[in-house]
Amino acid sequence: MSREFVPAVFRSAPVRSWATTVLAAGALLLVAAGGSFAGVVVRVLILVSTAACVVALAATTSRWAGAGIAAFGVGGVALGIGVGVRFTVAGELWWRGLVGLVVLGAGLVLIVAGLRAMVVGLARSKRVVVRLVAVPAALAVLWVVLPGVLATNVPPTALGAERPADFGLTAETVEYPAADGTRLAAWYVPSRNGAAVVLRHGAGSTRTSVLPQAAVLAEHGYGVLLADARGHGLSEGNAMDFGWNGDSDIAAAVSFLAERPEVDPARIGVVGMSMGGEEAIGSAAADGRIAAVVAEGATGRVAADRAWLDDAHGWRGRLQQGVEWLQSAVTDLLSDAPRPGSLATSVRAATDCRFLLIAGGTVQDEADSAAYLRSVAPYRVTVWVVPNAGHTAGLATDPAGWEAQVVGFLDVALAATPVP
Repeated sequence: MSREFVPAVFRSAPVRSWATTVLAAGALLLVAAGGSFAGVVVRVLILVSTAACVVALAATTSRWAGAGIAAFGVGGVALGIGVGVRFTVAGELWWRGLVGLVVLGAGLVLIVAGLRAMVVGLARSKRVVVRLVAVPAALAVLWVVLPGVLATNVPPTALGAERPADFGLTAETVEYPAADGTRLAAWYVPSRNGAAVVLRHGAGSTRTSVLPQAAVLAEHGYGVLLADARGHGLSEGNAMDFGWNGDSDIAAAVSFLAERPEVDPARIGVVGMSMGGEEAIGSAAADGRIAAVVAEGATGRVAADRAWLDDAHGWRGRLQQGVEWLQSAVTDLLSDAPRPGSLATSVRAATDCRFLLIAGGTVQDEADSAAYLRSVAPYRVTVWVVPNAGHTAGLATDPAGWEAQVVGFLDVALAATPVP
């Protein structure tokens, strides 16, 4: 093979057109795989329009055409990594993983072809300058697009091996409907003190991950509904790892608890880890029945949740907020889930709810976020920073402290009666 063969291939308009067509066809399959009819139609129309423009550009030789081709390729790489690589690693090669890998390959071809078109005919020094600008720009686009792809394309998450009985819990296996009819799965440990909590896990896990927390709460008489988030575990629906469906789905869980004869509807709270903690905070504003929230490891679901960065990091913080605003916009385009308001807005709106925010002592963002939320409503928000703890590792790091802080807070906020 001659040294000129590969460059010649990537200069070929038919190769660029075929790669664009393959990428667009694969992306169409992926974006049409789930979501509401209206959402799918919008995404398909945007993708088809963009692909048509790139196909037209692929037939030309201008440098701007090369930039457009490369940019389309970067989008394909983001989709290929977020779906193809992720699903394949999770053991879900067929069919999304396979299509995603094809899209990834087409995206790489277009990036090389686009960069080649941008520098062909230029002097060596100018080629270096173009590449020095184009490569960081491509990485920046990937940084903006990839989080939204990852958050909205989540492989199936199976329940872990542990069960409530392994923690000495007697639990019922239950289901309840979300507002849109999606069936959500959970374990329920009945209340013995008249109060109950919805217990939510973090992204990429299931209700089995919060069994240790459930055991502590149940020991003190609390009813505990360990709920699989939408699209996780045995719950139906499309998973969304920024937790944008959490507010309405937690409201469905609260309705389940409120209908239990042993639960006082005025004494219901939510305890959440990471994504589940962010959902818990948001749900308090959406549902006035929630009297108490414990959120551990919560930092944010949308760009507005990074407002504290202004004070902490100055211009770098504002730059990060700008990037996260773009990431939220991409996520909004890729998901049917409604974009929630900021956590601070939720804390302000939930005037009848009390909050305990738990931060890992080794995770500065968690402490900064918690301090900012406390400044919003200092009389209703308590913060506990767990020394030497990592993300959502409060119970594992300081079991006695976690039990005292969380149970003590809930006992007051939910007026729970101690049980023997």
